[in-house]
Amino acid sequence: MESIKYWLIQHPSVVSFRWTPTQLYGATWSFLVSAISFYITAAIVLHLLLKLSRRRRSFPLGPIPALHSLIMSLISVAIFTGTLFSAEAEARDTRWLWRRSRTTSFEWLLCFPLGTRPSGRVFFWSYVFYLSRFLHLLRTFFVVLRERRLSFLRLFNNSVLLVMSFLWLEFSQSLQVLAILFYTSAYSVVCAFRFWTELGLASKTPLWLTANCQLALLGCNLACHVGVVSLHYLRGGCNGIGAWIFNSLLNAGFLVQFLKSYLKTHSQRKSASSSSA
Repeated sequence: MESIKYWLIQHPSVVSFRWTPTQLYGATWSFLVSAISFYITAAIVLHLLLKLSRRRRSFPLGPIPALHSLIMSLISVAIFTGTLFSAEAEARDTRWLWRRSRTTSFEWLLCFPLGTRPSGRVFFWSYVFYLSRFLHLLRTFFVVLRERRLSFLRLFNNSVLLVMSFLWLEFSQSLQVLAILFYTSAYSVVCAFRFWTELGLASKTPLWLTANCQLALLGCNLACHVGVVSLHYLRGGCNGIGAWIFNSLLNAGFLVQFLKSYLKTHSQRKSASSSSA
C-alpha cells in the first residue's frame, strides 16, 4: 500500500505538478478547439463515407475495442484511486488552515477557496482525467465502423466532457474532485462490462447499465451543484465560479439531449413489446 501511495500521491511529478499551458500537452485553448473540431469532422466524414460506400457488413476490428475498454477501465480505476488518495493527503496537509477558516473537508471538495491555483496532487489527476478523454474519443469511431451509426448525443457528450475537464484546470474550478470521482467510478464499471462483452462472455452491453450510470451521474451533479451555490454565498465565494456556471449550462444541455434520447428509446421499446404481444 505504501508503494502504491508513493506512485499515486508522493512521486515528485505528482507533488510538483503545475498547470502551465506552455509546458503541458493539450493545455492551450487553440489545441482544445482544434481537437474537438477534428473529432467531430472526422466522425461525420467517416460516417458519410460508409453511407456512400453502401457497405452492409461492419468492419472487423479484432481485439482493438476489447483492449480499448480494458485500458479505459484500468485508467478510470487509477484516476479514481489517485484522486481519492490525493484529496485525503490535501486534507491532512492543510488541516490547520481549514481549522482557522472553519472549513470542513467536504466543503473543500465542493468549494475551493478563492485564490486556489491549479497545482499539486489533485490537479495532476485532473490533468490525467483530461488526457483520458482524448483516448475515450476512439470509441466513437469503433461504433461508426461496427454499427454504421453516429448520434448527435455521443458527439455532444464527448465534446462537453473535454471542455469541462479543460475548464477545471484552466480556472481551478470548484467541485471537480467529486466530479472526477463520480465519472471515473461510473466509467470503470461501464468499460469493464464492455470488455466482458467483447470477450463474448455476455451477449450485449445492456442499455439500462449505461443509462442508469448517466442518470446517477446527473443526479449526483445536481445535488453537488446545490451545495456549491450554498457555499458560494455562505462562505464568501468559491474559486472558478464563472467556469462552474458555464459548465452547469453545458450539463443542462447534455441533460436535455440525454432525456430526449432516453425517452425516445424507451417509447420505441415499449411500442415494440406491445406490438409483439
